Amino acid sequence: MTKATAIAAREPGHRIKQRRSQKTYEALIAAGFRLLEERELEEIPVAELAAVAGYSVGAFYARFRSKDEYFDAMIARHMDDRTERQQRLLEHATDATLVWDIVDDMAHHYWSRRRFWRAALKRSIRDPDFWAPIRQHGNDFASAVVERISGRIGRALTSVEETRIRFAFQILLGTINNTIIN
Repeated sequence: MTKATAIAAREPGHRIKQRRSQKTYEALIAAGFRLLEERELEEIPVAELAAVAGYSVGAFYARFRSKDEYFDAMIARHMDDRTERQQRLLEHATDATLVWDIVDDMAHHYWSRRRFWRAALKRSIRDPDFWAPIRQHGNDFASAVVERISGRIGRALTSVEETRIRFAFQILLGTINNTIIN
């Protein structure tokens, strides 16, 4: 299990063994992302999530104890998807375009999932521990960028250089948060 999926380790979806049940689980998660393209999470009833996925409310509750647990599963899926995307970006971006590619990818991604992130920010207000895995995910990506840059220049970055890269990530994410999500 990756660090990203650790957030959802307490929810039933990651313990599903049967293919049909996993298909239902995946359809429910995908339906949530589709519905969040148009409306806020609190405006989407469980019955609609289930219907859009093509399943019953009972199928939803057989996999998730609550809408919060469901959202935890969405966060875990998001982080797994982002980790894969970020790894591909680091493998394929040229040195000349790396920074632009990261900024472009993040801006487009967060814009396309702005209601998802707004729901995450709202959730973090009532559950302070909720944000910890997301913060760790961002730190892990910053570490991967530091590692790539170190490998390309053939030496470890100084603490000042590494701090600047990590600070740039904070500025980028803060800017996205304040301009796109809010």
